[in-house]
Amino acid sequence: MAKYFLGVDVGGSKTHALVADQGGRVLGFGEAGPGNHEVVGYEGLIAALQSVTRQALTSAGLAKDQLAGAGFGVAGFDWPSQRQPTRAAIETLGLNVPFEFVNDTVIGLLAGSVKGWGVGVVAGTSCNCWGRAKDGRQGQLTGGSTRLGEFGGGSEMVARAVQLVSRAWSKRGPETALTAAFCRLVGASEATDLIEGLMLERYQLGAGAAPTIAQVAEAGDRVAQELIAWSGQELGSLAVGVIRQLGFETLEVEVVLVGSLYNIGPRLSEPMRETILAVAPAAQLIRLNAPPVVGGVLLGMEQAGVEPEAARERLIAEGRRVVV
Repeated sequence: MAKYFLGVDVGGSKTHALVADQGGRVLGFGEAGPGNHEVVGYEGLIAALQSVTRQALTSAGLAKDQLAGAGFGVAGFDWPSQRQPTRAAIETLGLNVPFEFVNDTVIGLLAGSVKGWGVGVVAGTSCNCWGRAKDGRQGQLTGGSTRLGEFGGGSEMVARAVQLVSRAWSKRGPETALTAAFCRLVGASEATDLIEGLMLERYQLGAGAAPTIAQVAEAGDRVAQELIAWSGQELGSLAVGVIRQLGFETLEVEVVLVGSLYNIGPRLSEPMRETILAVAPAAQLIRLNAPPVVGGVLLGMEQAGVEPEAARERLIAEGRRVVV
């Protein structure tokens, strides 16, 4: 008899759900807006969960009592005090099956790791890092960004770039082509107008400006190049922290790179690699090539006692086709 599994990826901008069978065949898909309780509250989390689960089951032609297991990656689920309200939100789905929920970074790790354990480092709008050992132990960073000294994502990179532009304007640091690039991006007439506009919040520069930094670096600007290298080193330091927490220093640990910022390429990933290998010489860096929701399905399979490895390749291939 066929077994069916639900995977859900709850994010700060969108929420995805997949239903697949034990062979990795994707049968249903659901998509909704943000579900991170820090963005939309727990009522918003409940609404997103119910919407995507209903869509995925309907498109699969299945009822929820036909599921054998479920796995949830939930952005904003970081601390023990958040476990009860997160569980309560999931329980509103009325699933009478084994399920588990983890931080959304963990399902990205599961989707990208061949071994099913390792470290996942997110670098997108911001940054985060979680790890999972063979025995289920987890390690984590805070996800607190600059407030708690964690750097390397798009927003942190751009914030640092603005500081470097300010240093250039005040003659405290070297000139940089980032100044002219940011002027073009926000419509500032020149450097002083840019600085004044940023100070008075007439102009805004957020994570979306990160590709501009990459373009300036490719054009040869040393300040932008060093900034990207710094971001890579900081992302590597996040992985190093989790590697030490879980005792992975001597293991062939897979470090899964999750997020759009890695599109920058070797300027970012090589300093990151060097930072990690200095502590864990056998570590392997892997770029995630599957939608993270795939990791939710694999987690759901684990809860039902089904070996996920046999389904992994097909699930990734079909997940990439379905989740755009």
